[in-house]
Amino acid sequence: MFRTLAALAVVTAALLPAPPPARAEMTQDAMVRALKTIDDRQSNSGDYKALSFIEQKEKGKTDLLYEAVVYRRDEDDKLMILFLKPKSEAGKGYLRIDKSLFMYDPTTGKWERRTERERIGGTNSQRADFDESRLAEEYTPSWVEESKLGTMTADHLKLTAKPGADVAFPVLEIWVDQATGNMLKAQEYALSGRLMRTAYYPKWSKMFSSSKGADIYFPKEIRIFDEVEKGNQTTIVIQDVDLSSLQANMFTKAWLESKSR
Repeated sequence: MFRTLAALAVVTAALLPAPPPARAEMTQDAMVRALKTIDDRQSNSGDYKALSFIEQKEKGKTDLLYEAVVYRRDEDDKLMILFLKPKSEAGKGYLRIDKSLFMYDPTTGKWERRTERERIGGTNSQRADFDESRLAEEYTPSWVEESKLGTMTADHLKLTAKPGADVAFPVLEIWVDQATGNMLKAQEYALSGRLMRTAYYPKWSKMFSSSKGADIYFPKEIRIFDEVEKGNQTTIVIQDVDLSSLQANMFTKAWLESKSR
């Protein structure tokens, strides 16, 4: 009987379809192309406006919900974030000009220069979560492995910041969906090698950009987990994306100050 069962098991195994072969290690050129695809898809080459909701959860504190408008002019690498709600944060703003990030506090009427590690609005989000992607420009990729994230197969890459690049974290590990080319997950490390944040990108949307003459992609949702203060997390939901041209003089300190009065 046992011999019969063993024989049946061998036959059954032989009839089952063989698992697909693992993808070969990506070449350096292929990895750079993957990063450039991510960057290009998120770049509008024109203007961009989006309403963003930011939910902040911290241990031992009441959950907070922020509402902000994000403005971008990708052609000039400009970014502005204007907080609308809650009332205590209304009028606070961030402005990125010439690769420098500034924060405006309407309660004092002062501007302060901030680093790339700045916690936007005191949440776990950072400038790069709202800006266009510059992975190929700022990082050098290396191959880790092919891996599974749920039902999706992803290319796991390690990114090391290029000399002189002004980035929040010198080392990233990212998981890129083989089917769509979109990023599914990112882990960000300090220079010491300590894991600082993990971010997931469960939903992506696309829309046609007339200024670019092609579709652009943007994450509808980003879930960020603080790996230092365990239990703290931030969820960003992006809605009402508008690719129409913005006012020419918008990306100035004076314009943002006028919206804060």
